[in-house]
Amino acid sequence: MQNCRRCISLLGRRPCLGTVTDVRQLHRAAMLLSRKKQEANVNVSALFKPVQVQANADAEDVGSELVGKLEKSELLKILNKFTQRREIKSLCSENGLDAYLQQQAFGSFRRYCIEADNLPVDLHIVFSDITQGAGHIDDIFPYFLRHAKTVFPHLDCMDDLKKISDLRQPANWYTNARAITRKIVFHAGPTNSGKTYHAMERYLTASSGVYCGPLKLLATEVYNKANERGTPCDLVTGEERKFGIGEGSPANHVACTVEMTSVNTPYEVAVIDEIQQIRDPQRGWAWTRAFLGLIAEEVHVCGEAGSLELLEKICETTGETVEVRRYDRLTELTVESSALGSLDNVVPGDCIVCFSKHDIYTVSREIEARGKEVAVIYGGLPPGTKLAQAAKFNDPANSCKVMVATDAIGMGLNLSIRRIIFYSLVKPTMNERGEREIDTISVSSALQIAGRAGRFRTQWEHGYVTTFKSEDLQTLQRILAQTPEPLKQAGLHPTADQIELYAYHLPNSSLSNLMDIFVNLCTVDDSLYFMCNIEDFKFLAEMIQHVPLPLRARYVFCCAPINRKMPFVCSMFLKIARQYSRNEPITFDFVKRNCGWPFKLPKTILDLVHLEAVFDVMDLYLWLSYRFMDLFPEAAHVREAQKELDEIIQQGVFQITRLLKNTEASQEGGDVPSYPMRRTITHVKEPRLPSSSRGRLTERLLAQGLLTPGMLSELRKEWDAQSGPSTSSKDAQEPATDSDDEDNYSGNARKVT
Repeated sequence: MQNCRRCISLLGRRPCLGTVTDVRQLHRAAMLLSRKKQEANVNVSALFKPVQVQANADAEDVGSELVGKLEKSELLKILNKFTQRREIKSLCSENGLDAYLQQQAFGSFRRYCIEADNLPVDLHIVFSDITQGAGHIDDIFPYFLRHAKTVFPHLDCMDDLKKISDLRQPANWYTNARAITRKIVFHAGPTNSGKTYHAMERYLTASSGVYCGPLKLLATEVYNKANERGTPCDLVTGEERKFGIGEGSPANHVACTVEMTSVNTPYEVAVIDEIQQIRDPQRGWAWTRAFLGLIAEEVHVCGEAGSLELLEKICETTGETVEVRRYDRLTELTVESSALGSLDNVVPGDCIVCFSKHDIYTVSREIEARGKEVAVIYGGLPPGTKLAQAAKFNDPANSCKVMVATDAIGMGLNLSIRRIIFYSLVKPTMNERGEREIDTISVSSALQIAGRAGRFRTQWEHGYVTTFKSEDLQTLQRILAQTPEPLKQAGLHPTADQIELYAYHLPNSSLSNLMDIFVNLCTVDDSLYFMCNIEDFKFLAEMIQHVPLPLRARYVFCCAPINRKMPFVCSMFLKIARQYSRNEPITFDFVKRNCGWPFKLPKTILDLVHLEAVFDVMDLYLWLSYRFMDLFPEAAHVREAQKELDEIIQQGVFQITRLLKNTEASQEGGDVPSYPMRRTITHVKEPRLPSSSRGRLTERLLAQGLLTPGMLSELRKEWDAQSGPSTSSKDAQEPATDSDDEDNYSGNARKVT
């Protein structure tokens, strides 16, 4: 009966105990729950790194003078008995030391006592009394507990840590927003429905307003449109500030990226675009912060209808209601009954959507080999290059009538597309735990991309969508027939203030370790919220852990928008952090010296990838310059150089087929010709890239900038001289494979299984 009561208390409910089988099942369920709780506690405890305690070497051995010296062998016996006593383990548990922490603390205490030349006087006397039979072995416990709390400081402040990381009511963080009565208007509709247009009309007619968008391109577009219509508007992104009136006169309207949203400035109207991104595993916290924290009389939210249920539940915690305005698509969208089948069937107005750079390069090259000019857009391109490619494709007078793009076209660009063709329906993604997954695209993504076909008031008002492979068409039809699943949770992220409070209580923990502890201890209302993925943050924190930086500066550095898959950008991030830690200005000369200024027109895909990485480094510089102005003094020079680099990258993308050909030539040891900065169309179909020309290690070294094509050529000559002509014909003729989810040319190739 006693066991049954214990099981019921563990389960938190009283089940129906009709039979013996029910009782056994209850016991099993309760024991399983208990075991899971113990495992969870052990996992959390393992995050607390023990602090090394130096053996206390008093100037004088007072303890020995008072009661005589202690034999180390006797001391060890006493300590072993102490650690094995059931009563001691019970006392440890009562004081917050679980089995894992007990093991660590016992080991540390044993080493401390054995290795110390002179123990503290009071502890020395206790040990002496025990050896002489005048004391009890349990008398050691207070001294052990004192030592354990030195090794694990969190034992004294666990309640404080849990209170700091209590995230169950994020709405209460924004007292200024809670102090006013906000009108929440949700503009719900698919792509090309005019939902954002209606929200923007209210924004432009308000006395003051803020637009919060997911991309720099969208914020820049709003900034330009507002100023063209006579509404002075400032632009605020992580890397850029522009002023509608003048630098000393801030405008009443602001267009910003969502992460840069001010939750301290009052506005009449706020617009939050693409609200469905609130569920994004990496960036969702920024939409949550904007939605809860904006001080605006009216908050206009635009996005998928599936966001409504979650927004209404969040508004229940703020005491607000949601006014819903629904919109239908303005143009017709038809799913074709047959797949494209061959690139020979591409027609003007087509956009082939790929989910890897490798496919982008392959498809664009094969289309150009058929005599058709191609516009290329993917996420790694600078904004100026994307806009230039979009303008070329949209211009009816331009000879370019076909586009090859990634899902980067899903938002941020106005494109006149007749037909969307999915080259594949499989996309690599990152889940909430930071793990890479390969899966069929979501309903939301498919609708967002497909909806780009048939734009209102363009030459292609009737949109079409299909797949490249016939076996994918039925899957696409099934996906597009669905509606996006309702959003369940909104993202949250630890703030700098919360992490600083953690650091105050745990001064010996690294920033990465503090983040881990916070995420594992935090309490979240999981019916509404989830903790965003922090793997990128931790990656940067661990990279600069050895660099001496103040905690607040370290936190800001780790928030920098860096693609950790780009080794050159990561290495520059580390160099910049080191320079900053020495309090030395990061100048334009520093950037030029490390990035290979002056820039040249790319000759190969590797050159283009490197220039894209350099552009990202300049973005990093500009991002940091707005947070540490004194040590990043030459942002204006970097911005000018970045504009020049953008133009060079544009030229490289214009002749991407030549870059692919040159990449082959460089791999085969031939000379790479230089080309003038103009567009040329290739009419000859090229063979596929042979894999034998270089291995995976070589690719990675080239992509990371650790090896240049010239160095590779010299190495080949040395290898040939040492080993002679021993390459087998089989190796030389082995065909390439298409199973990489990243482009083989950038050095980021991974095998998809």
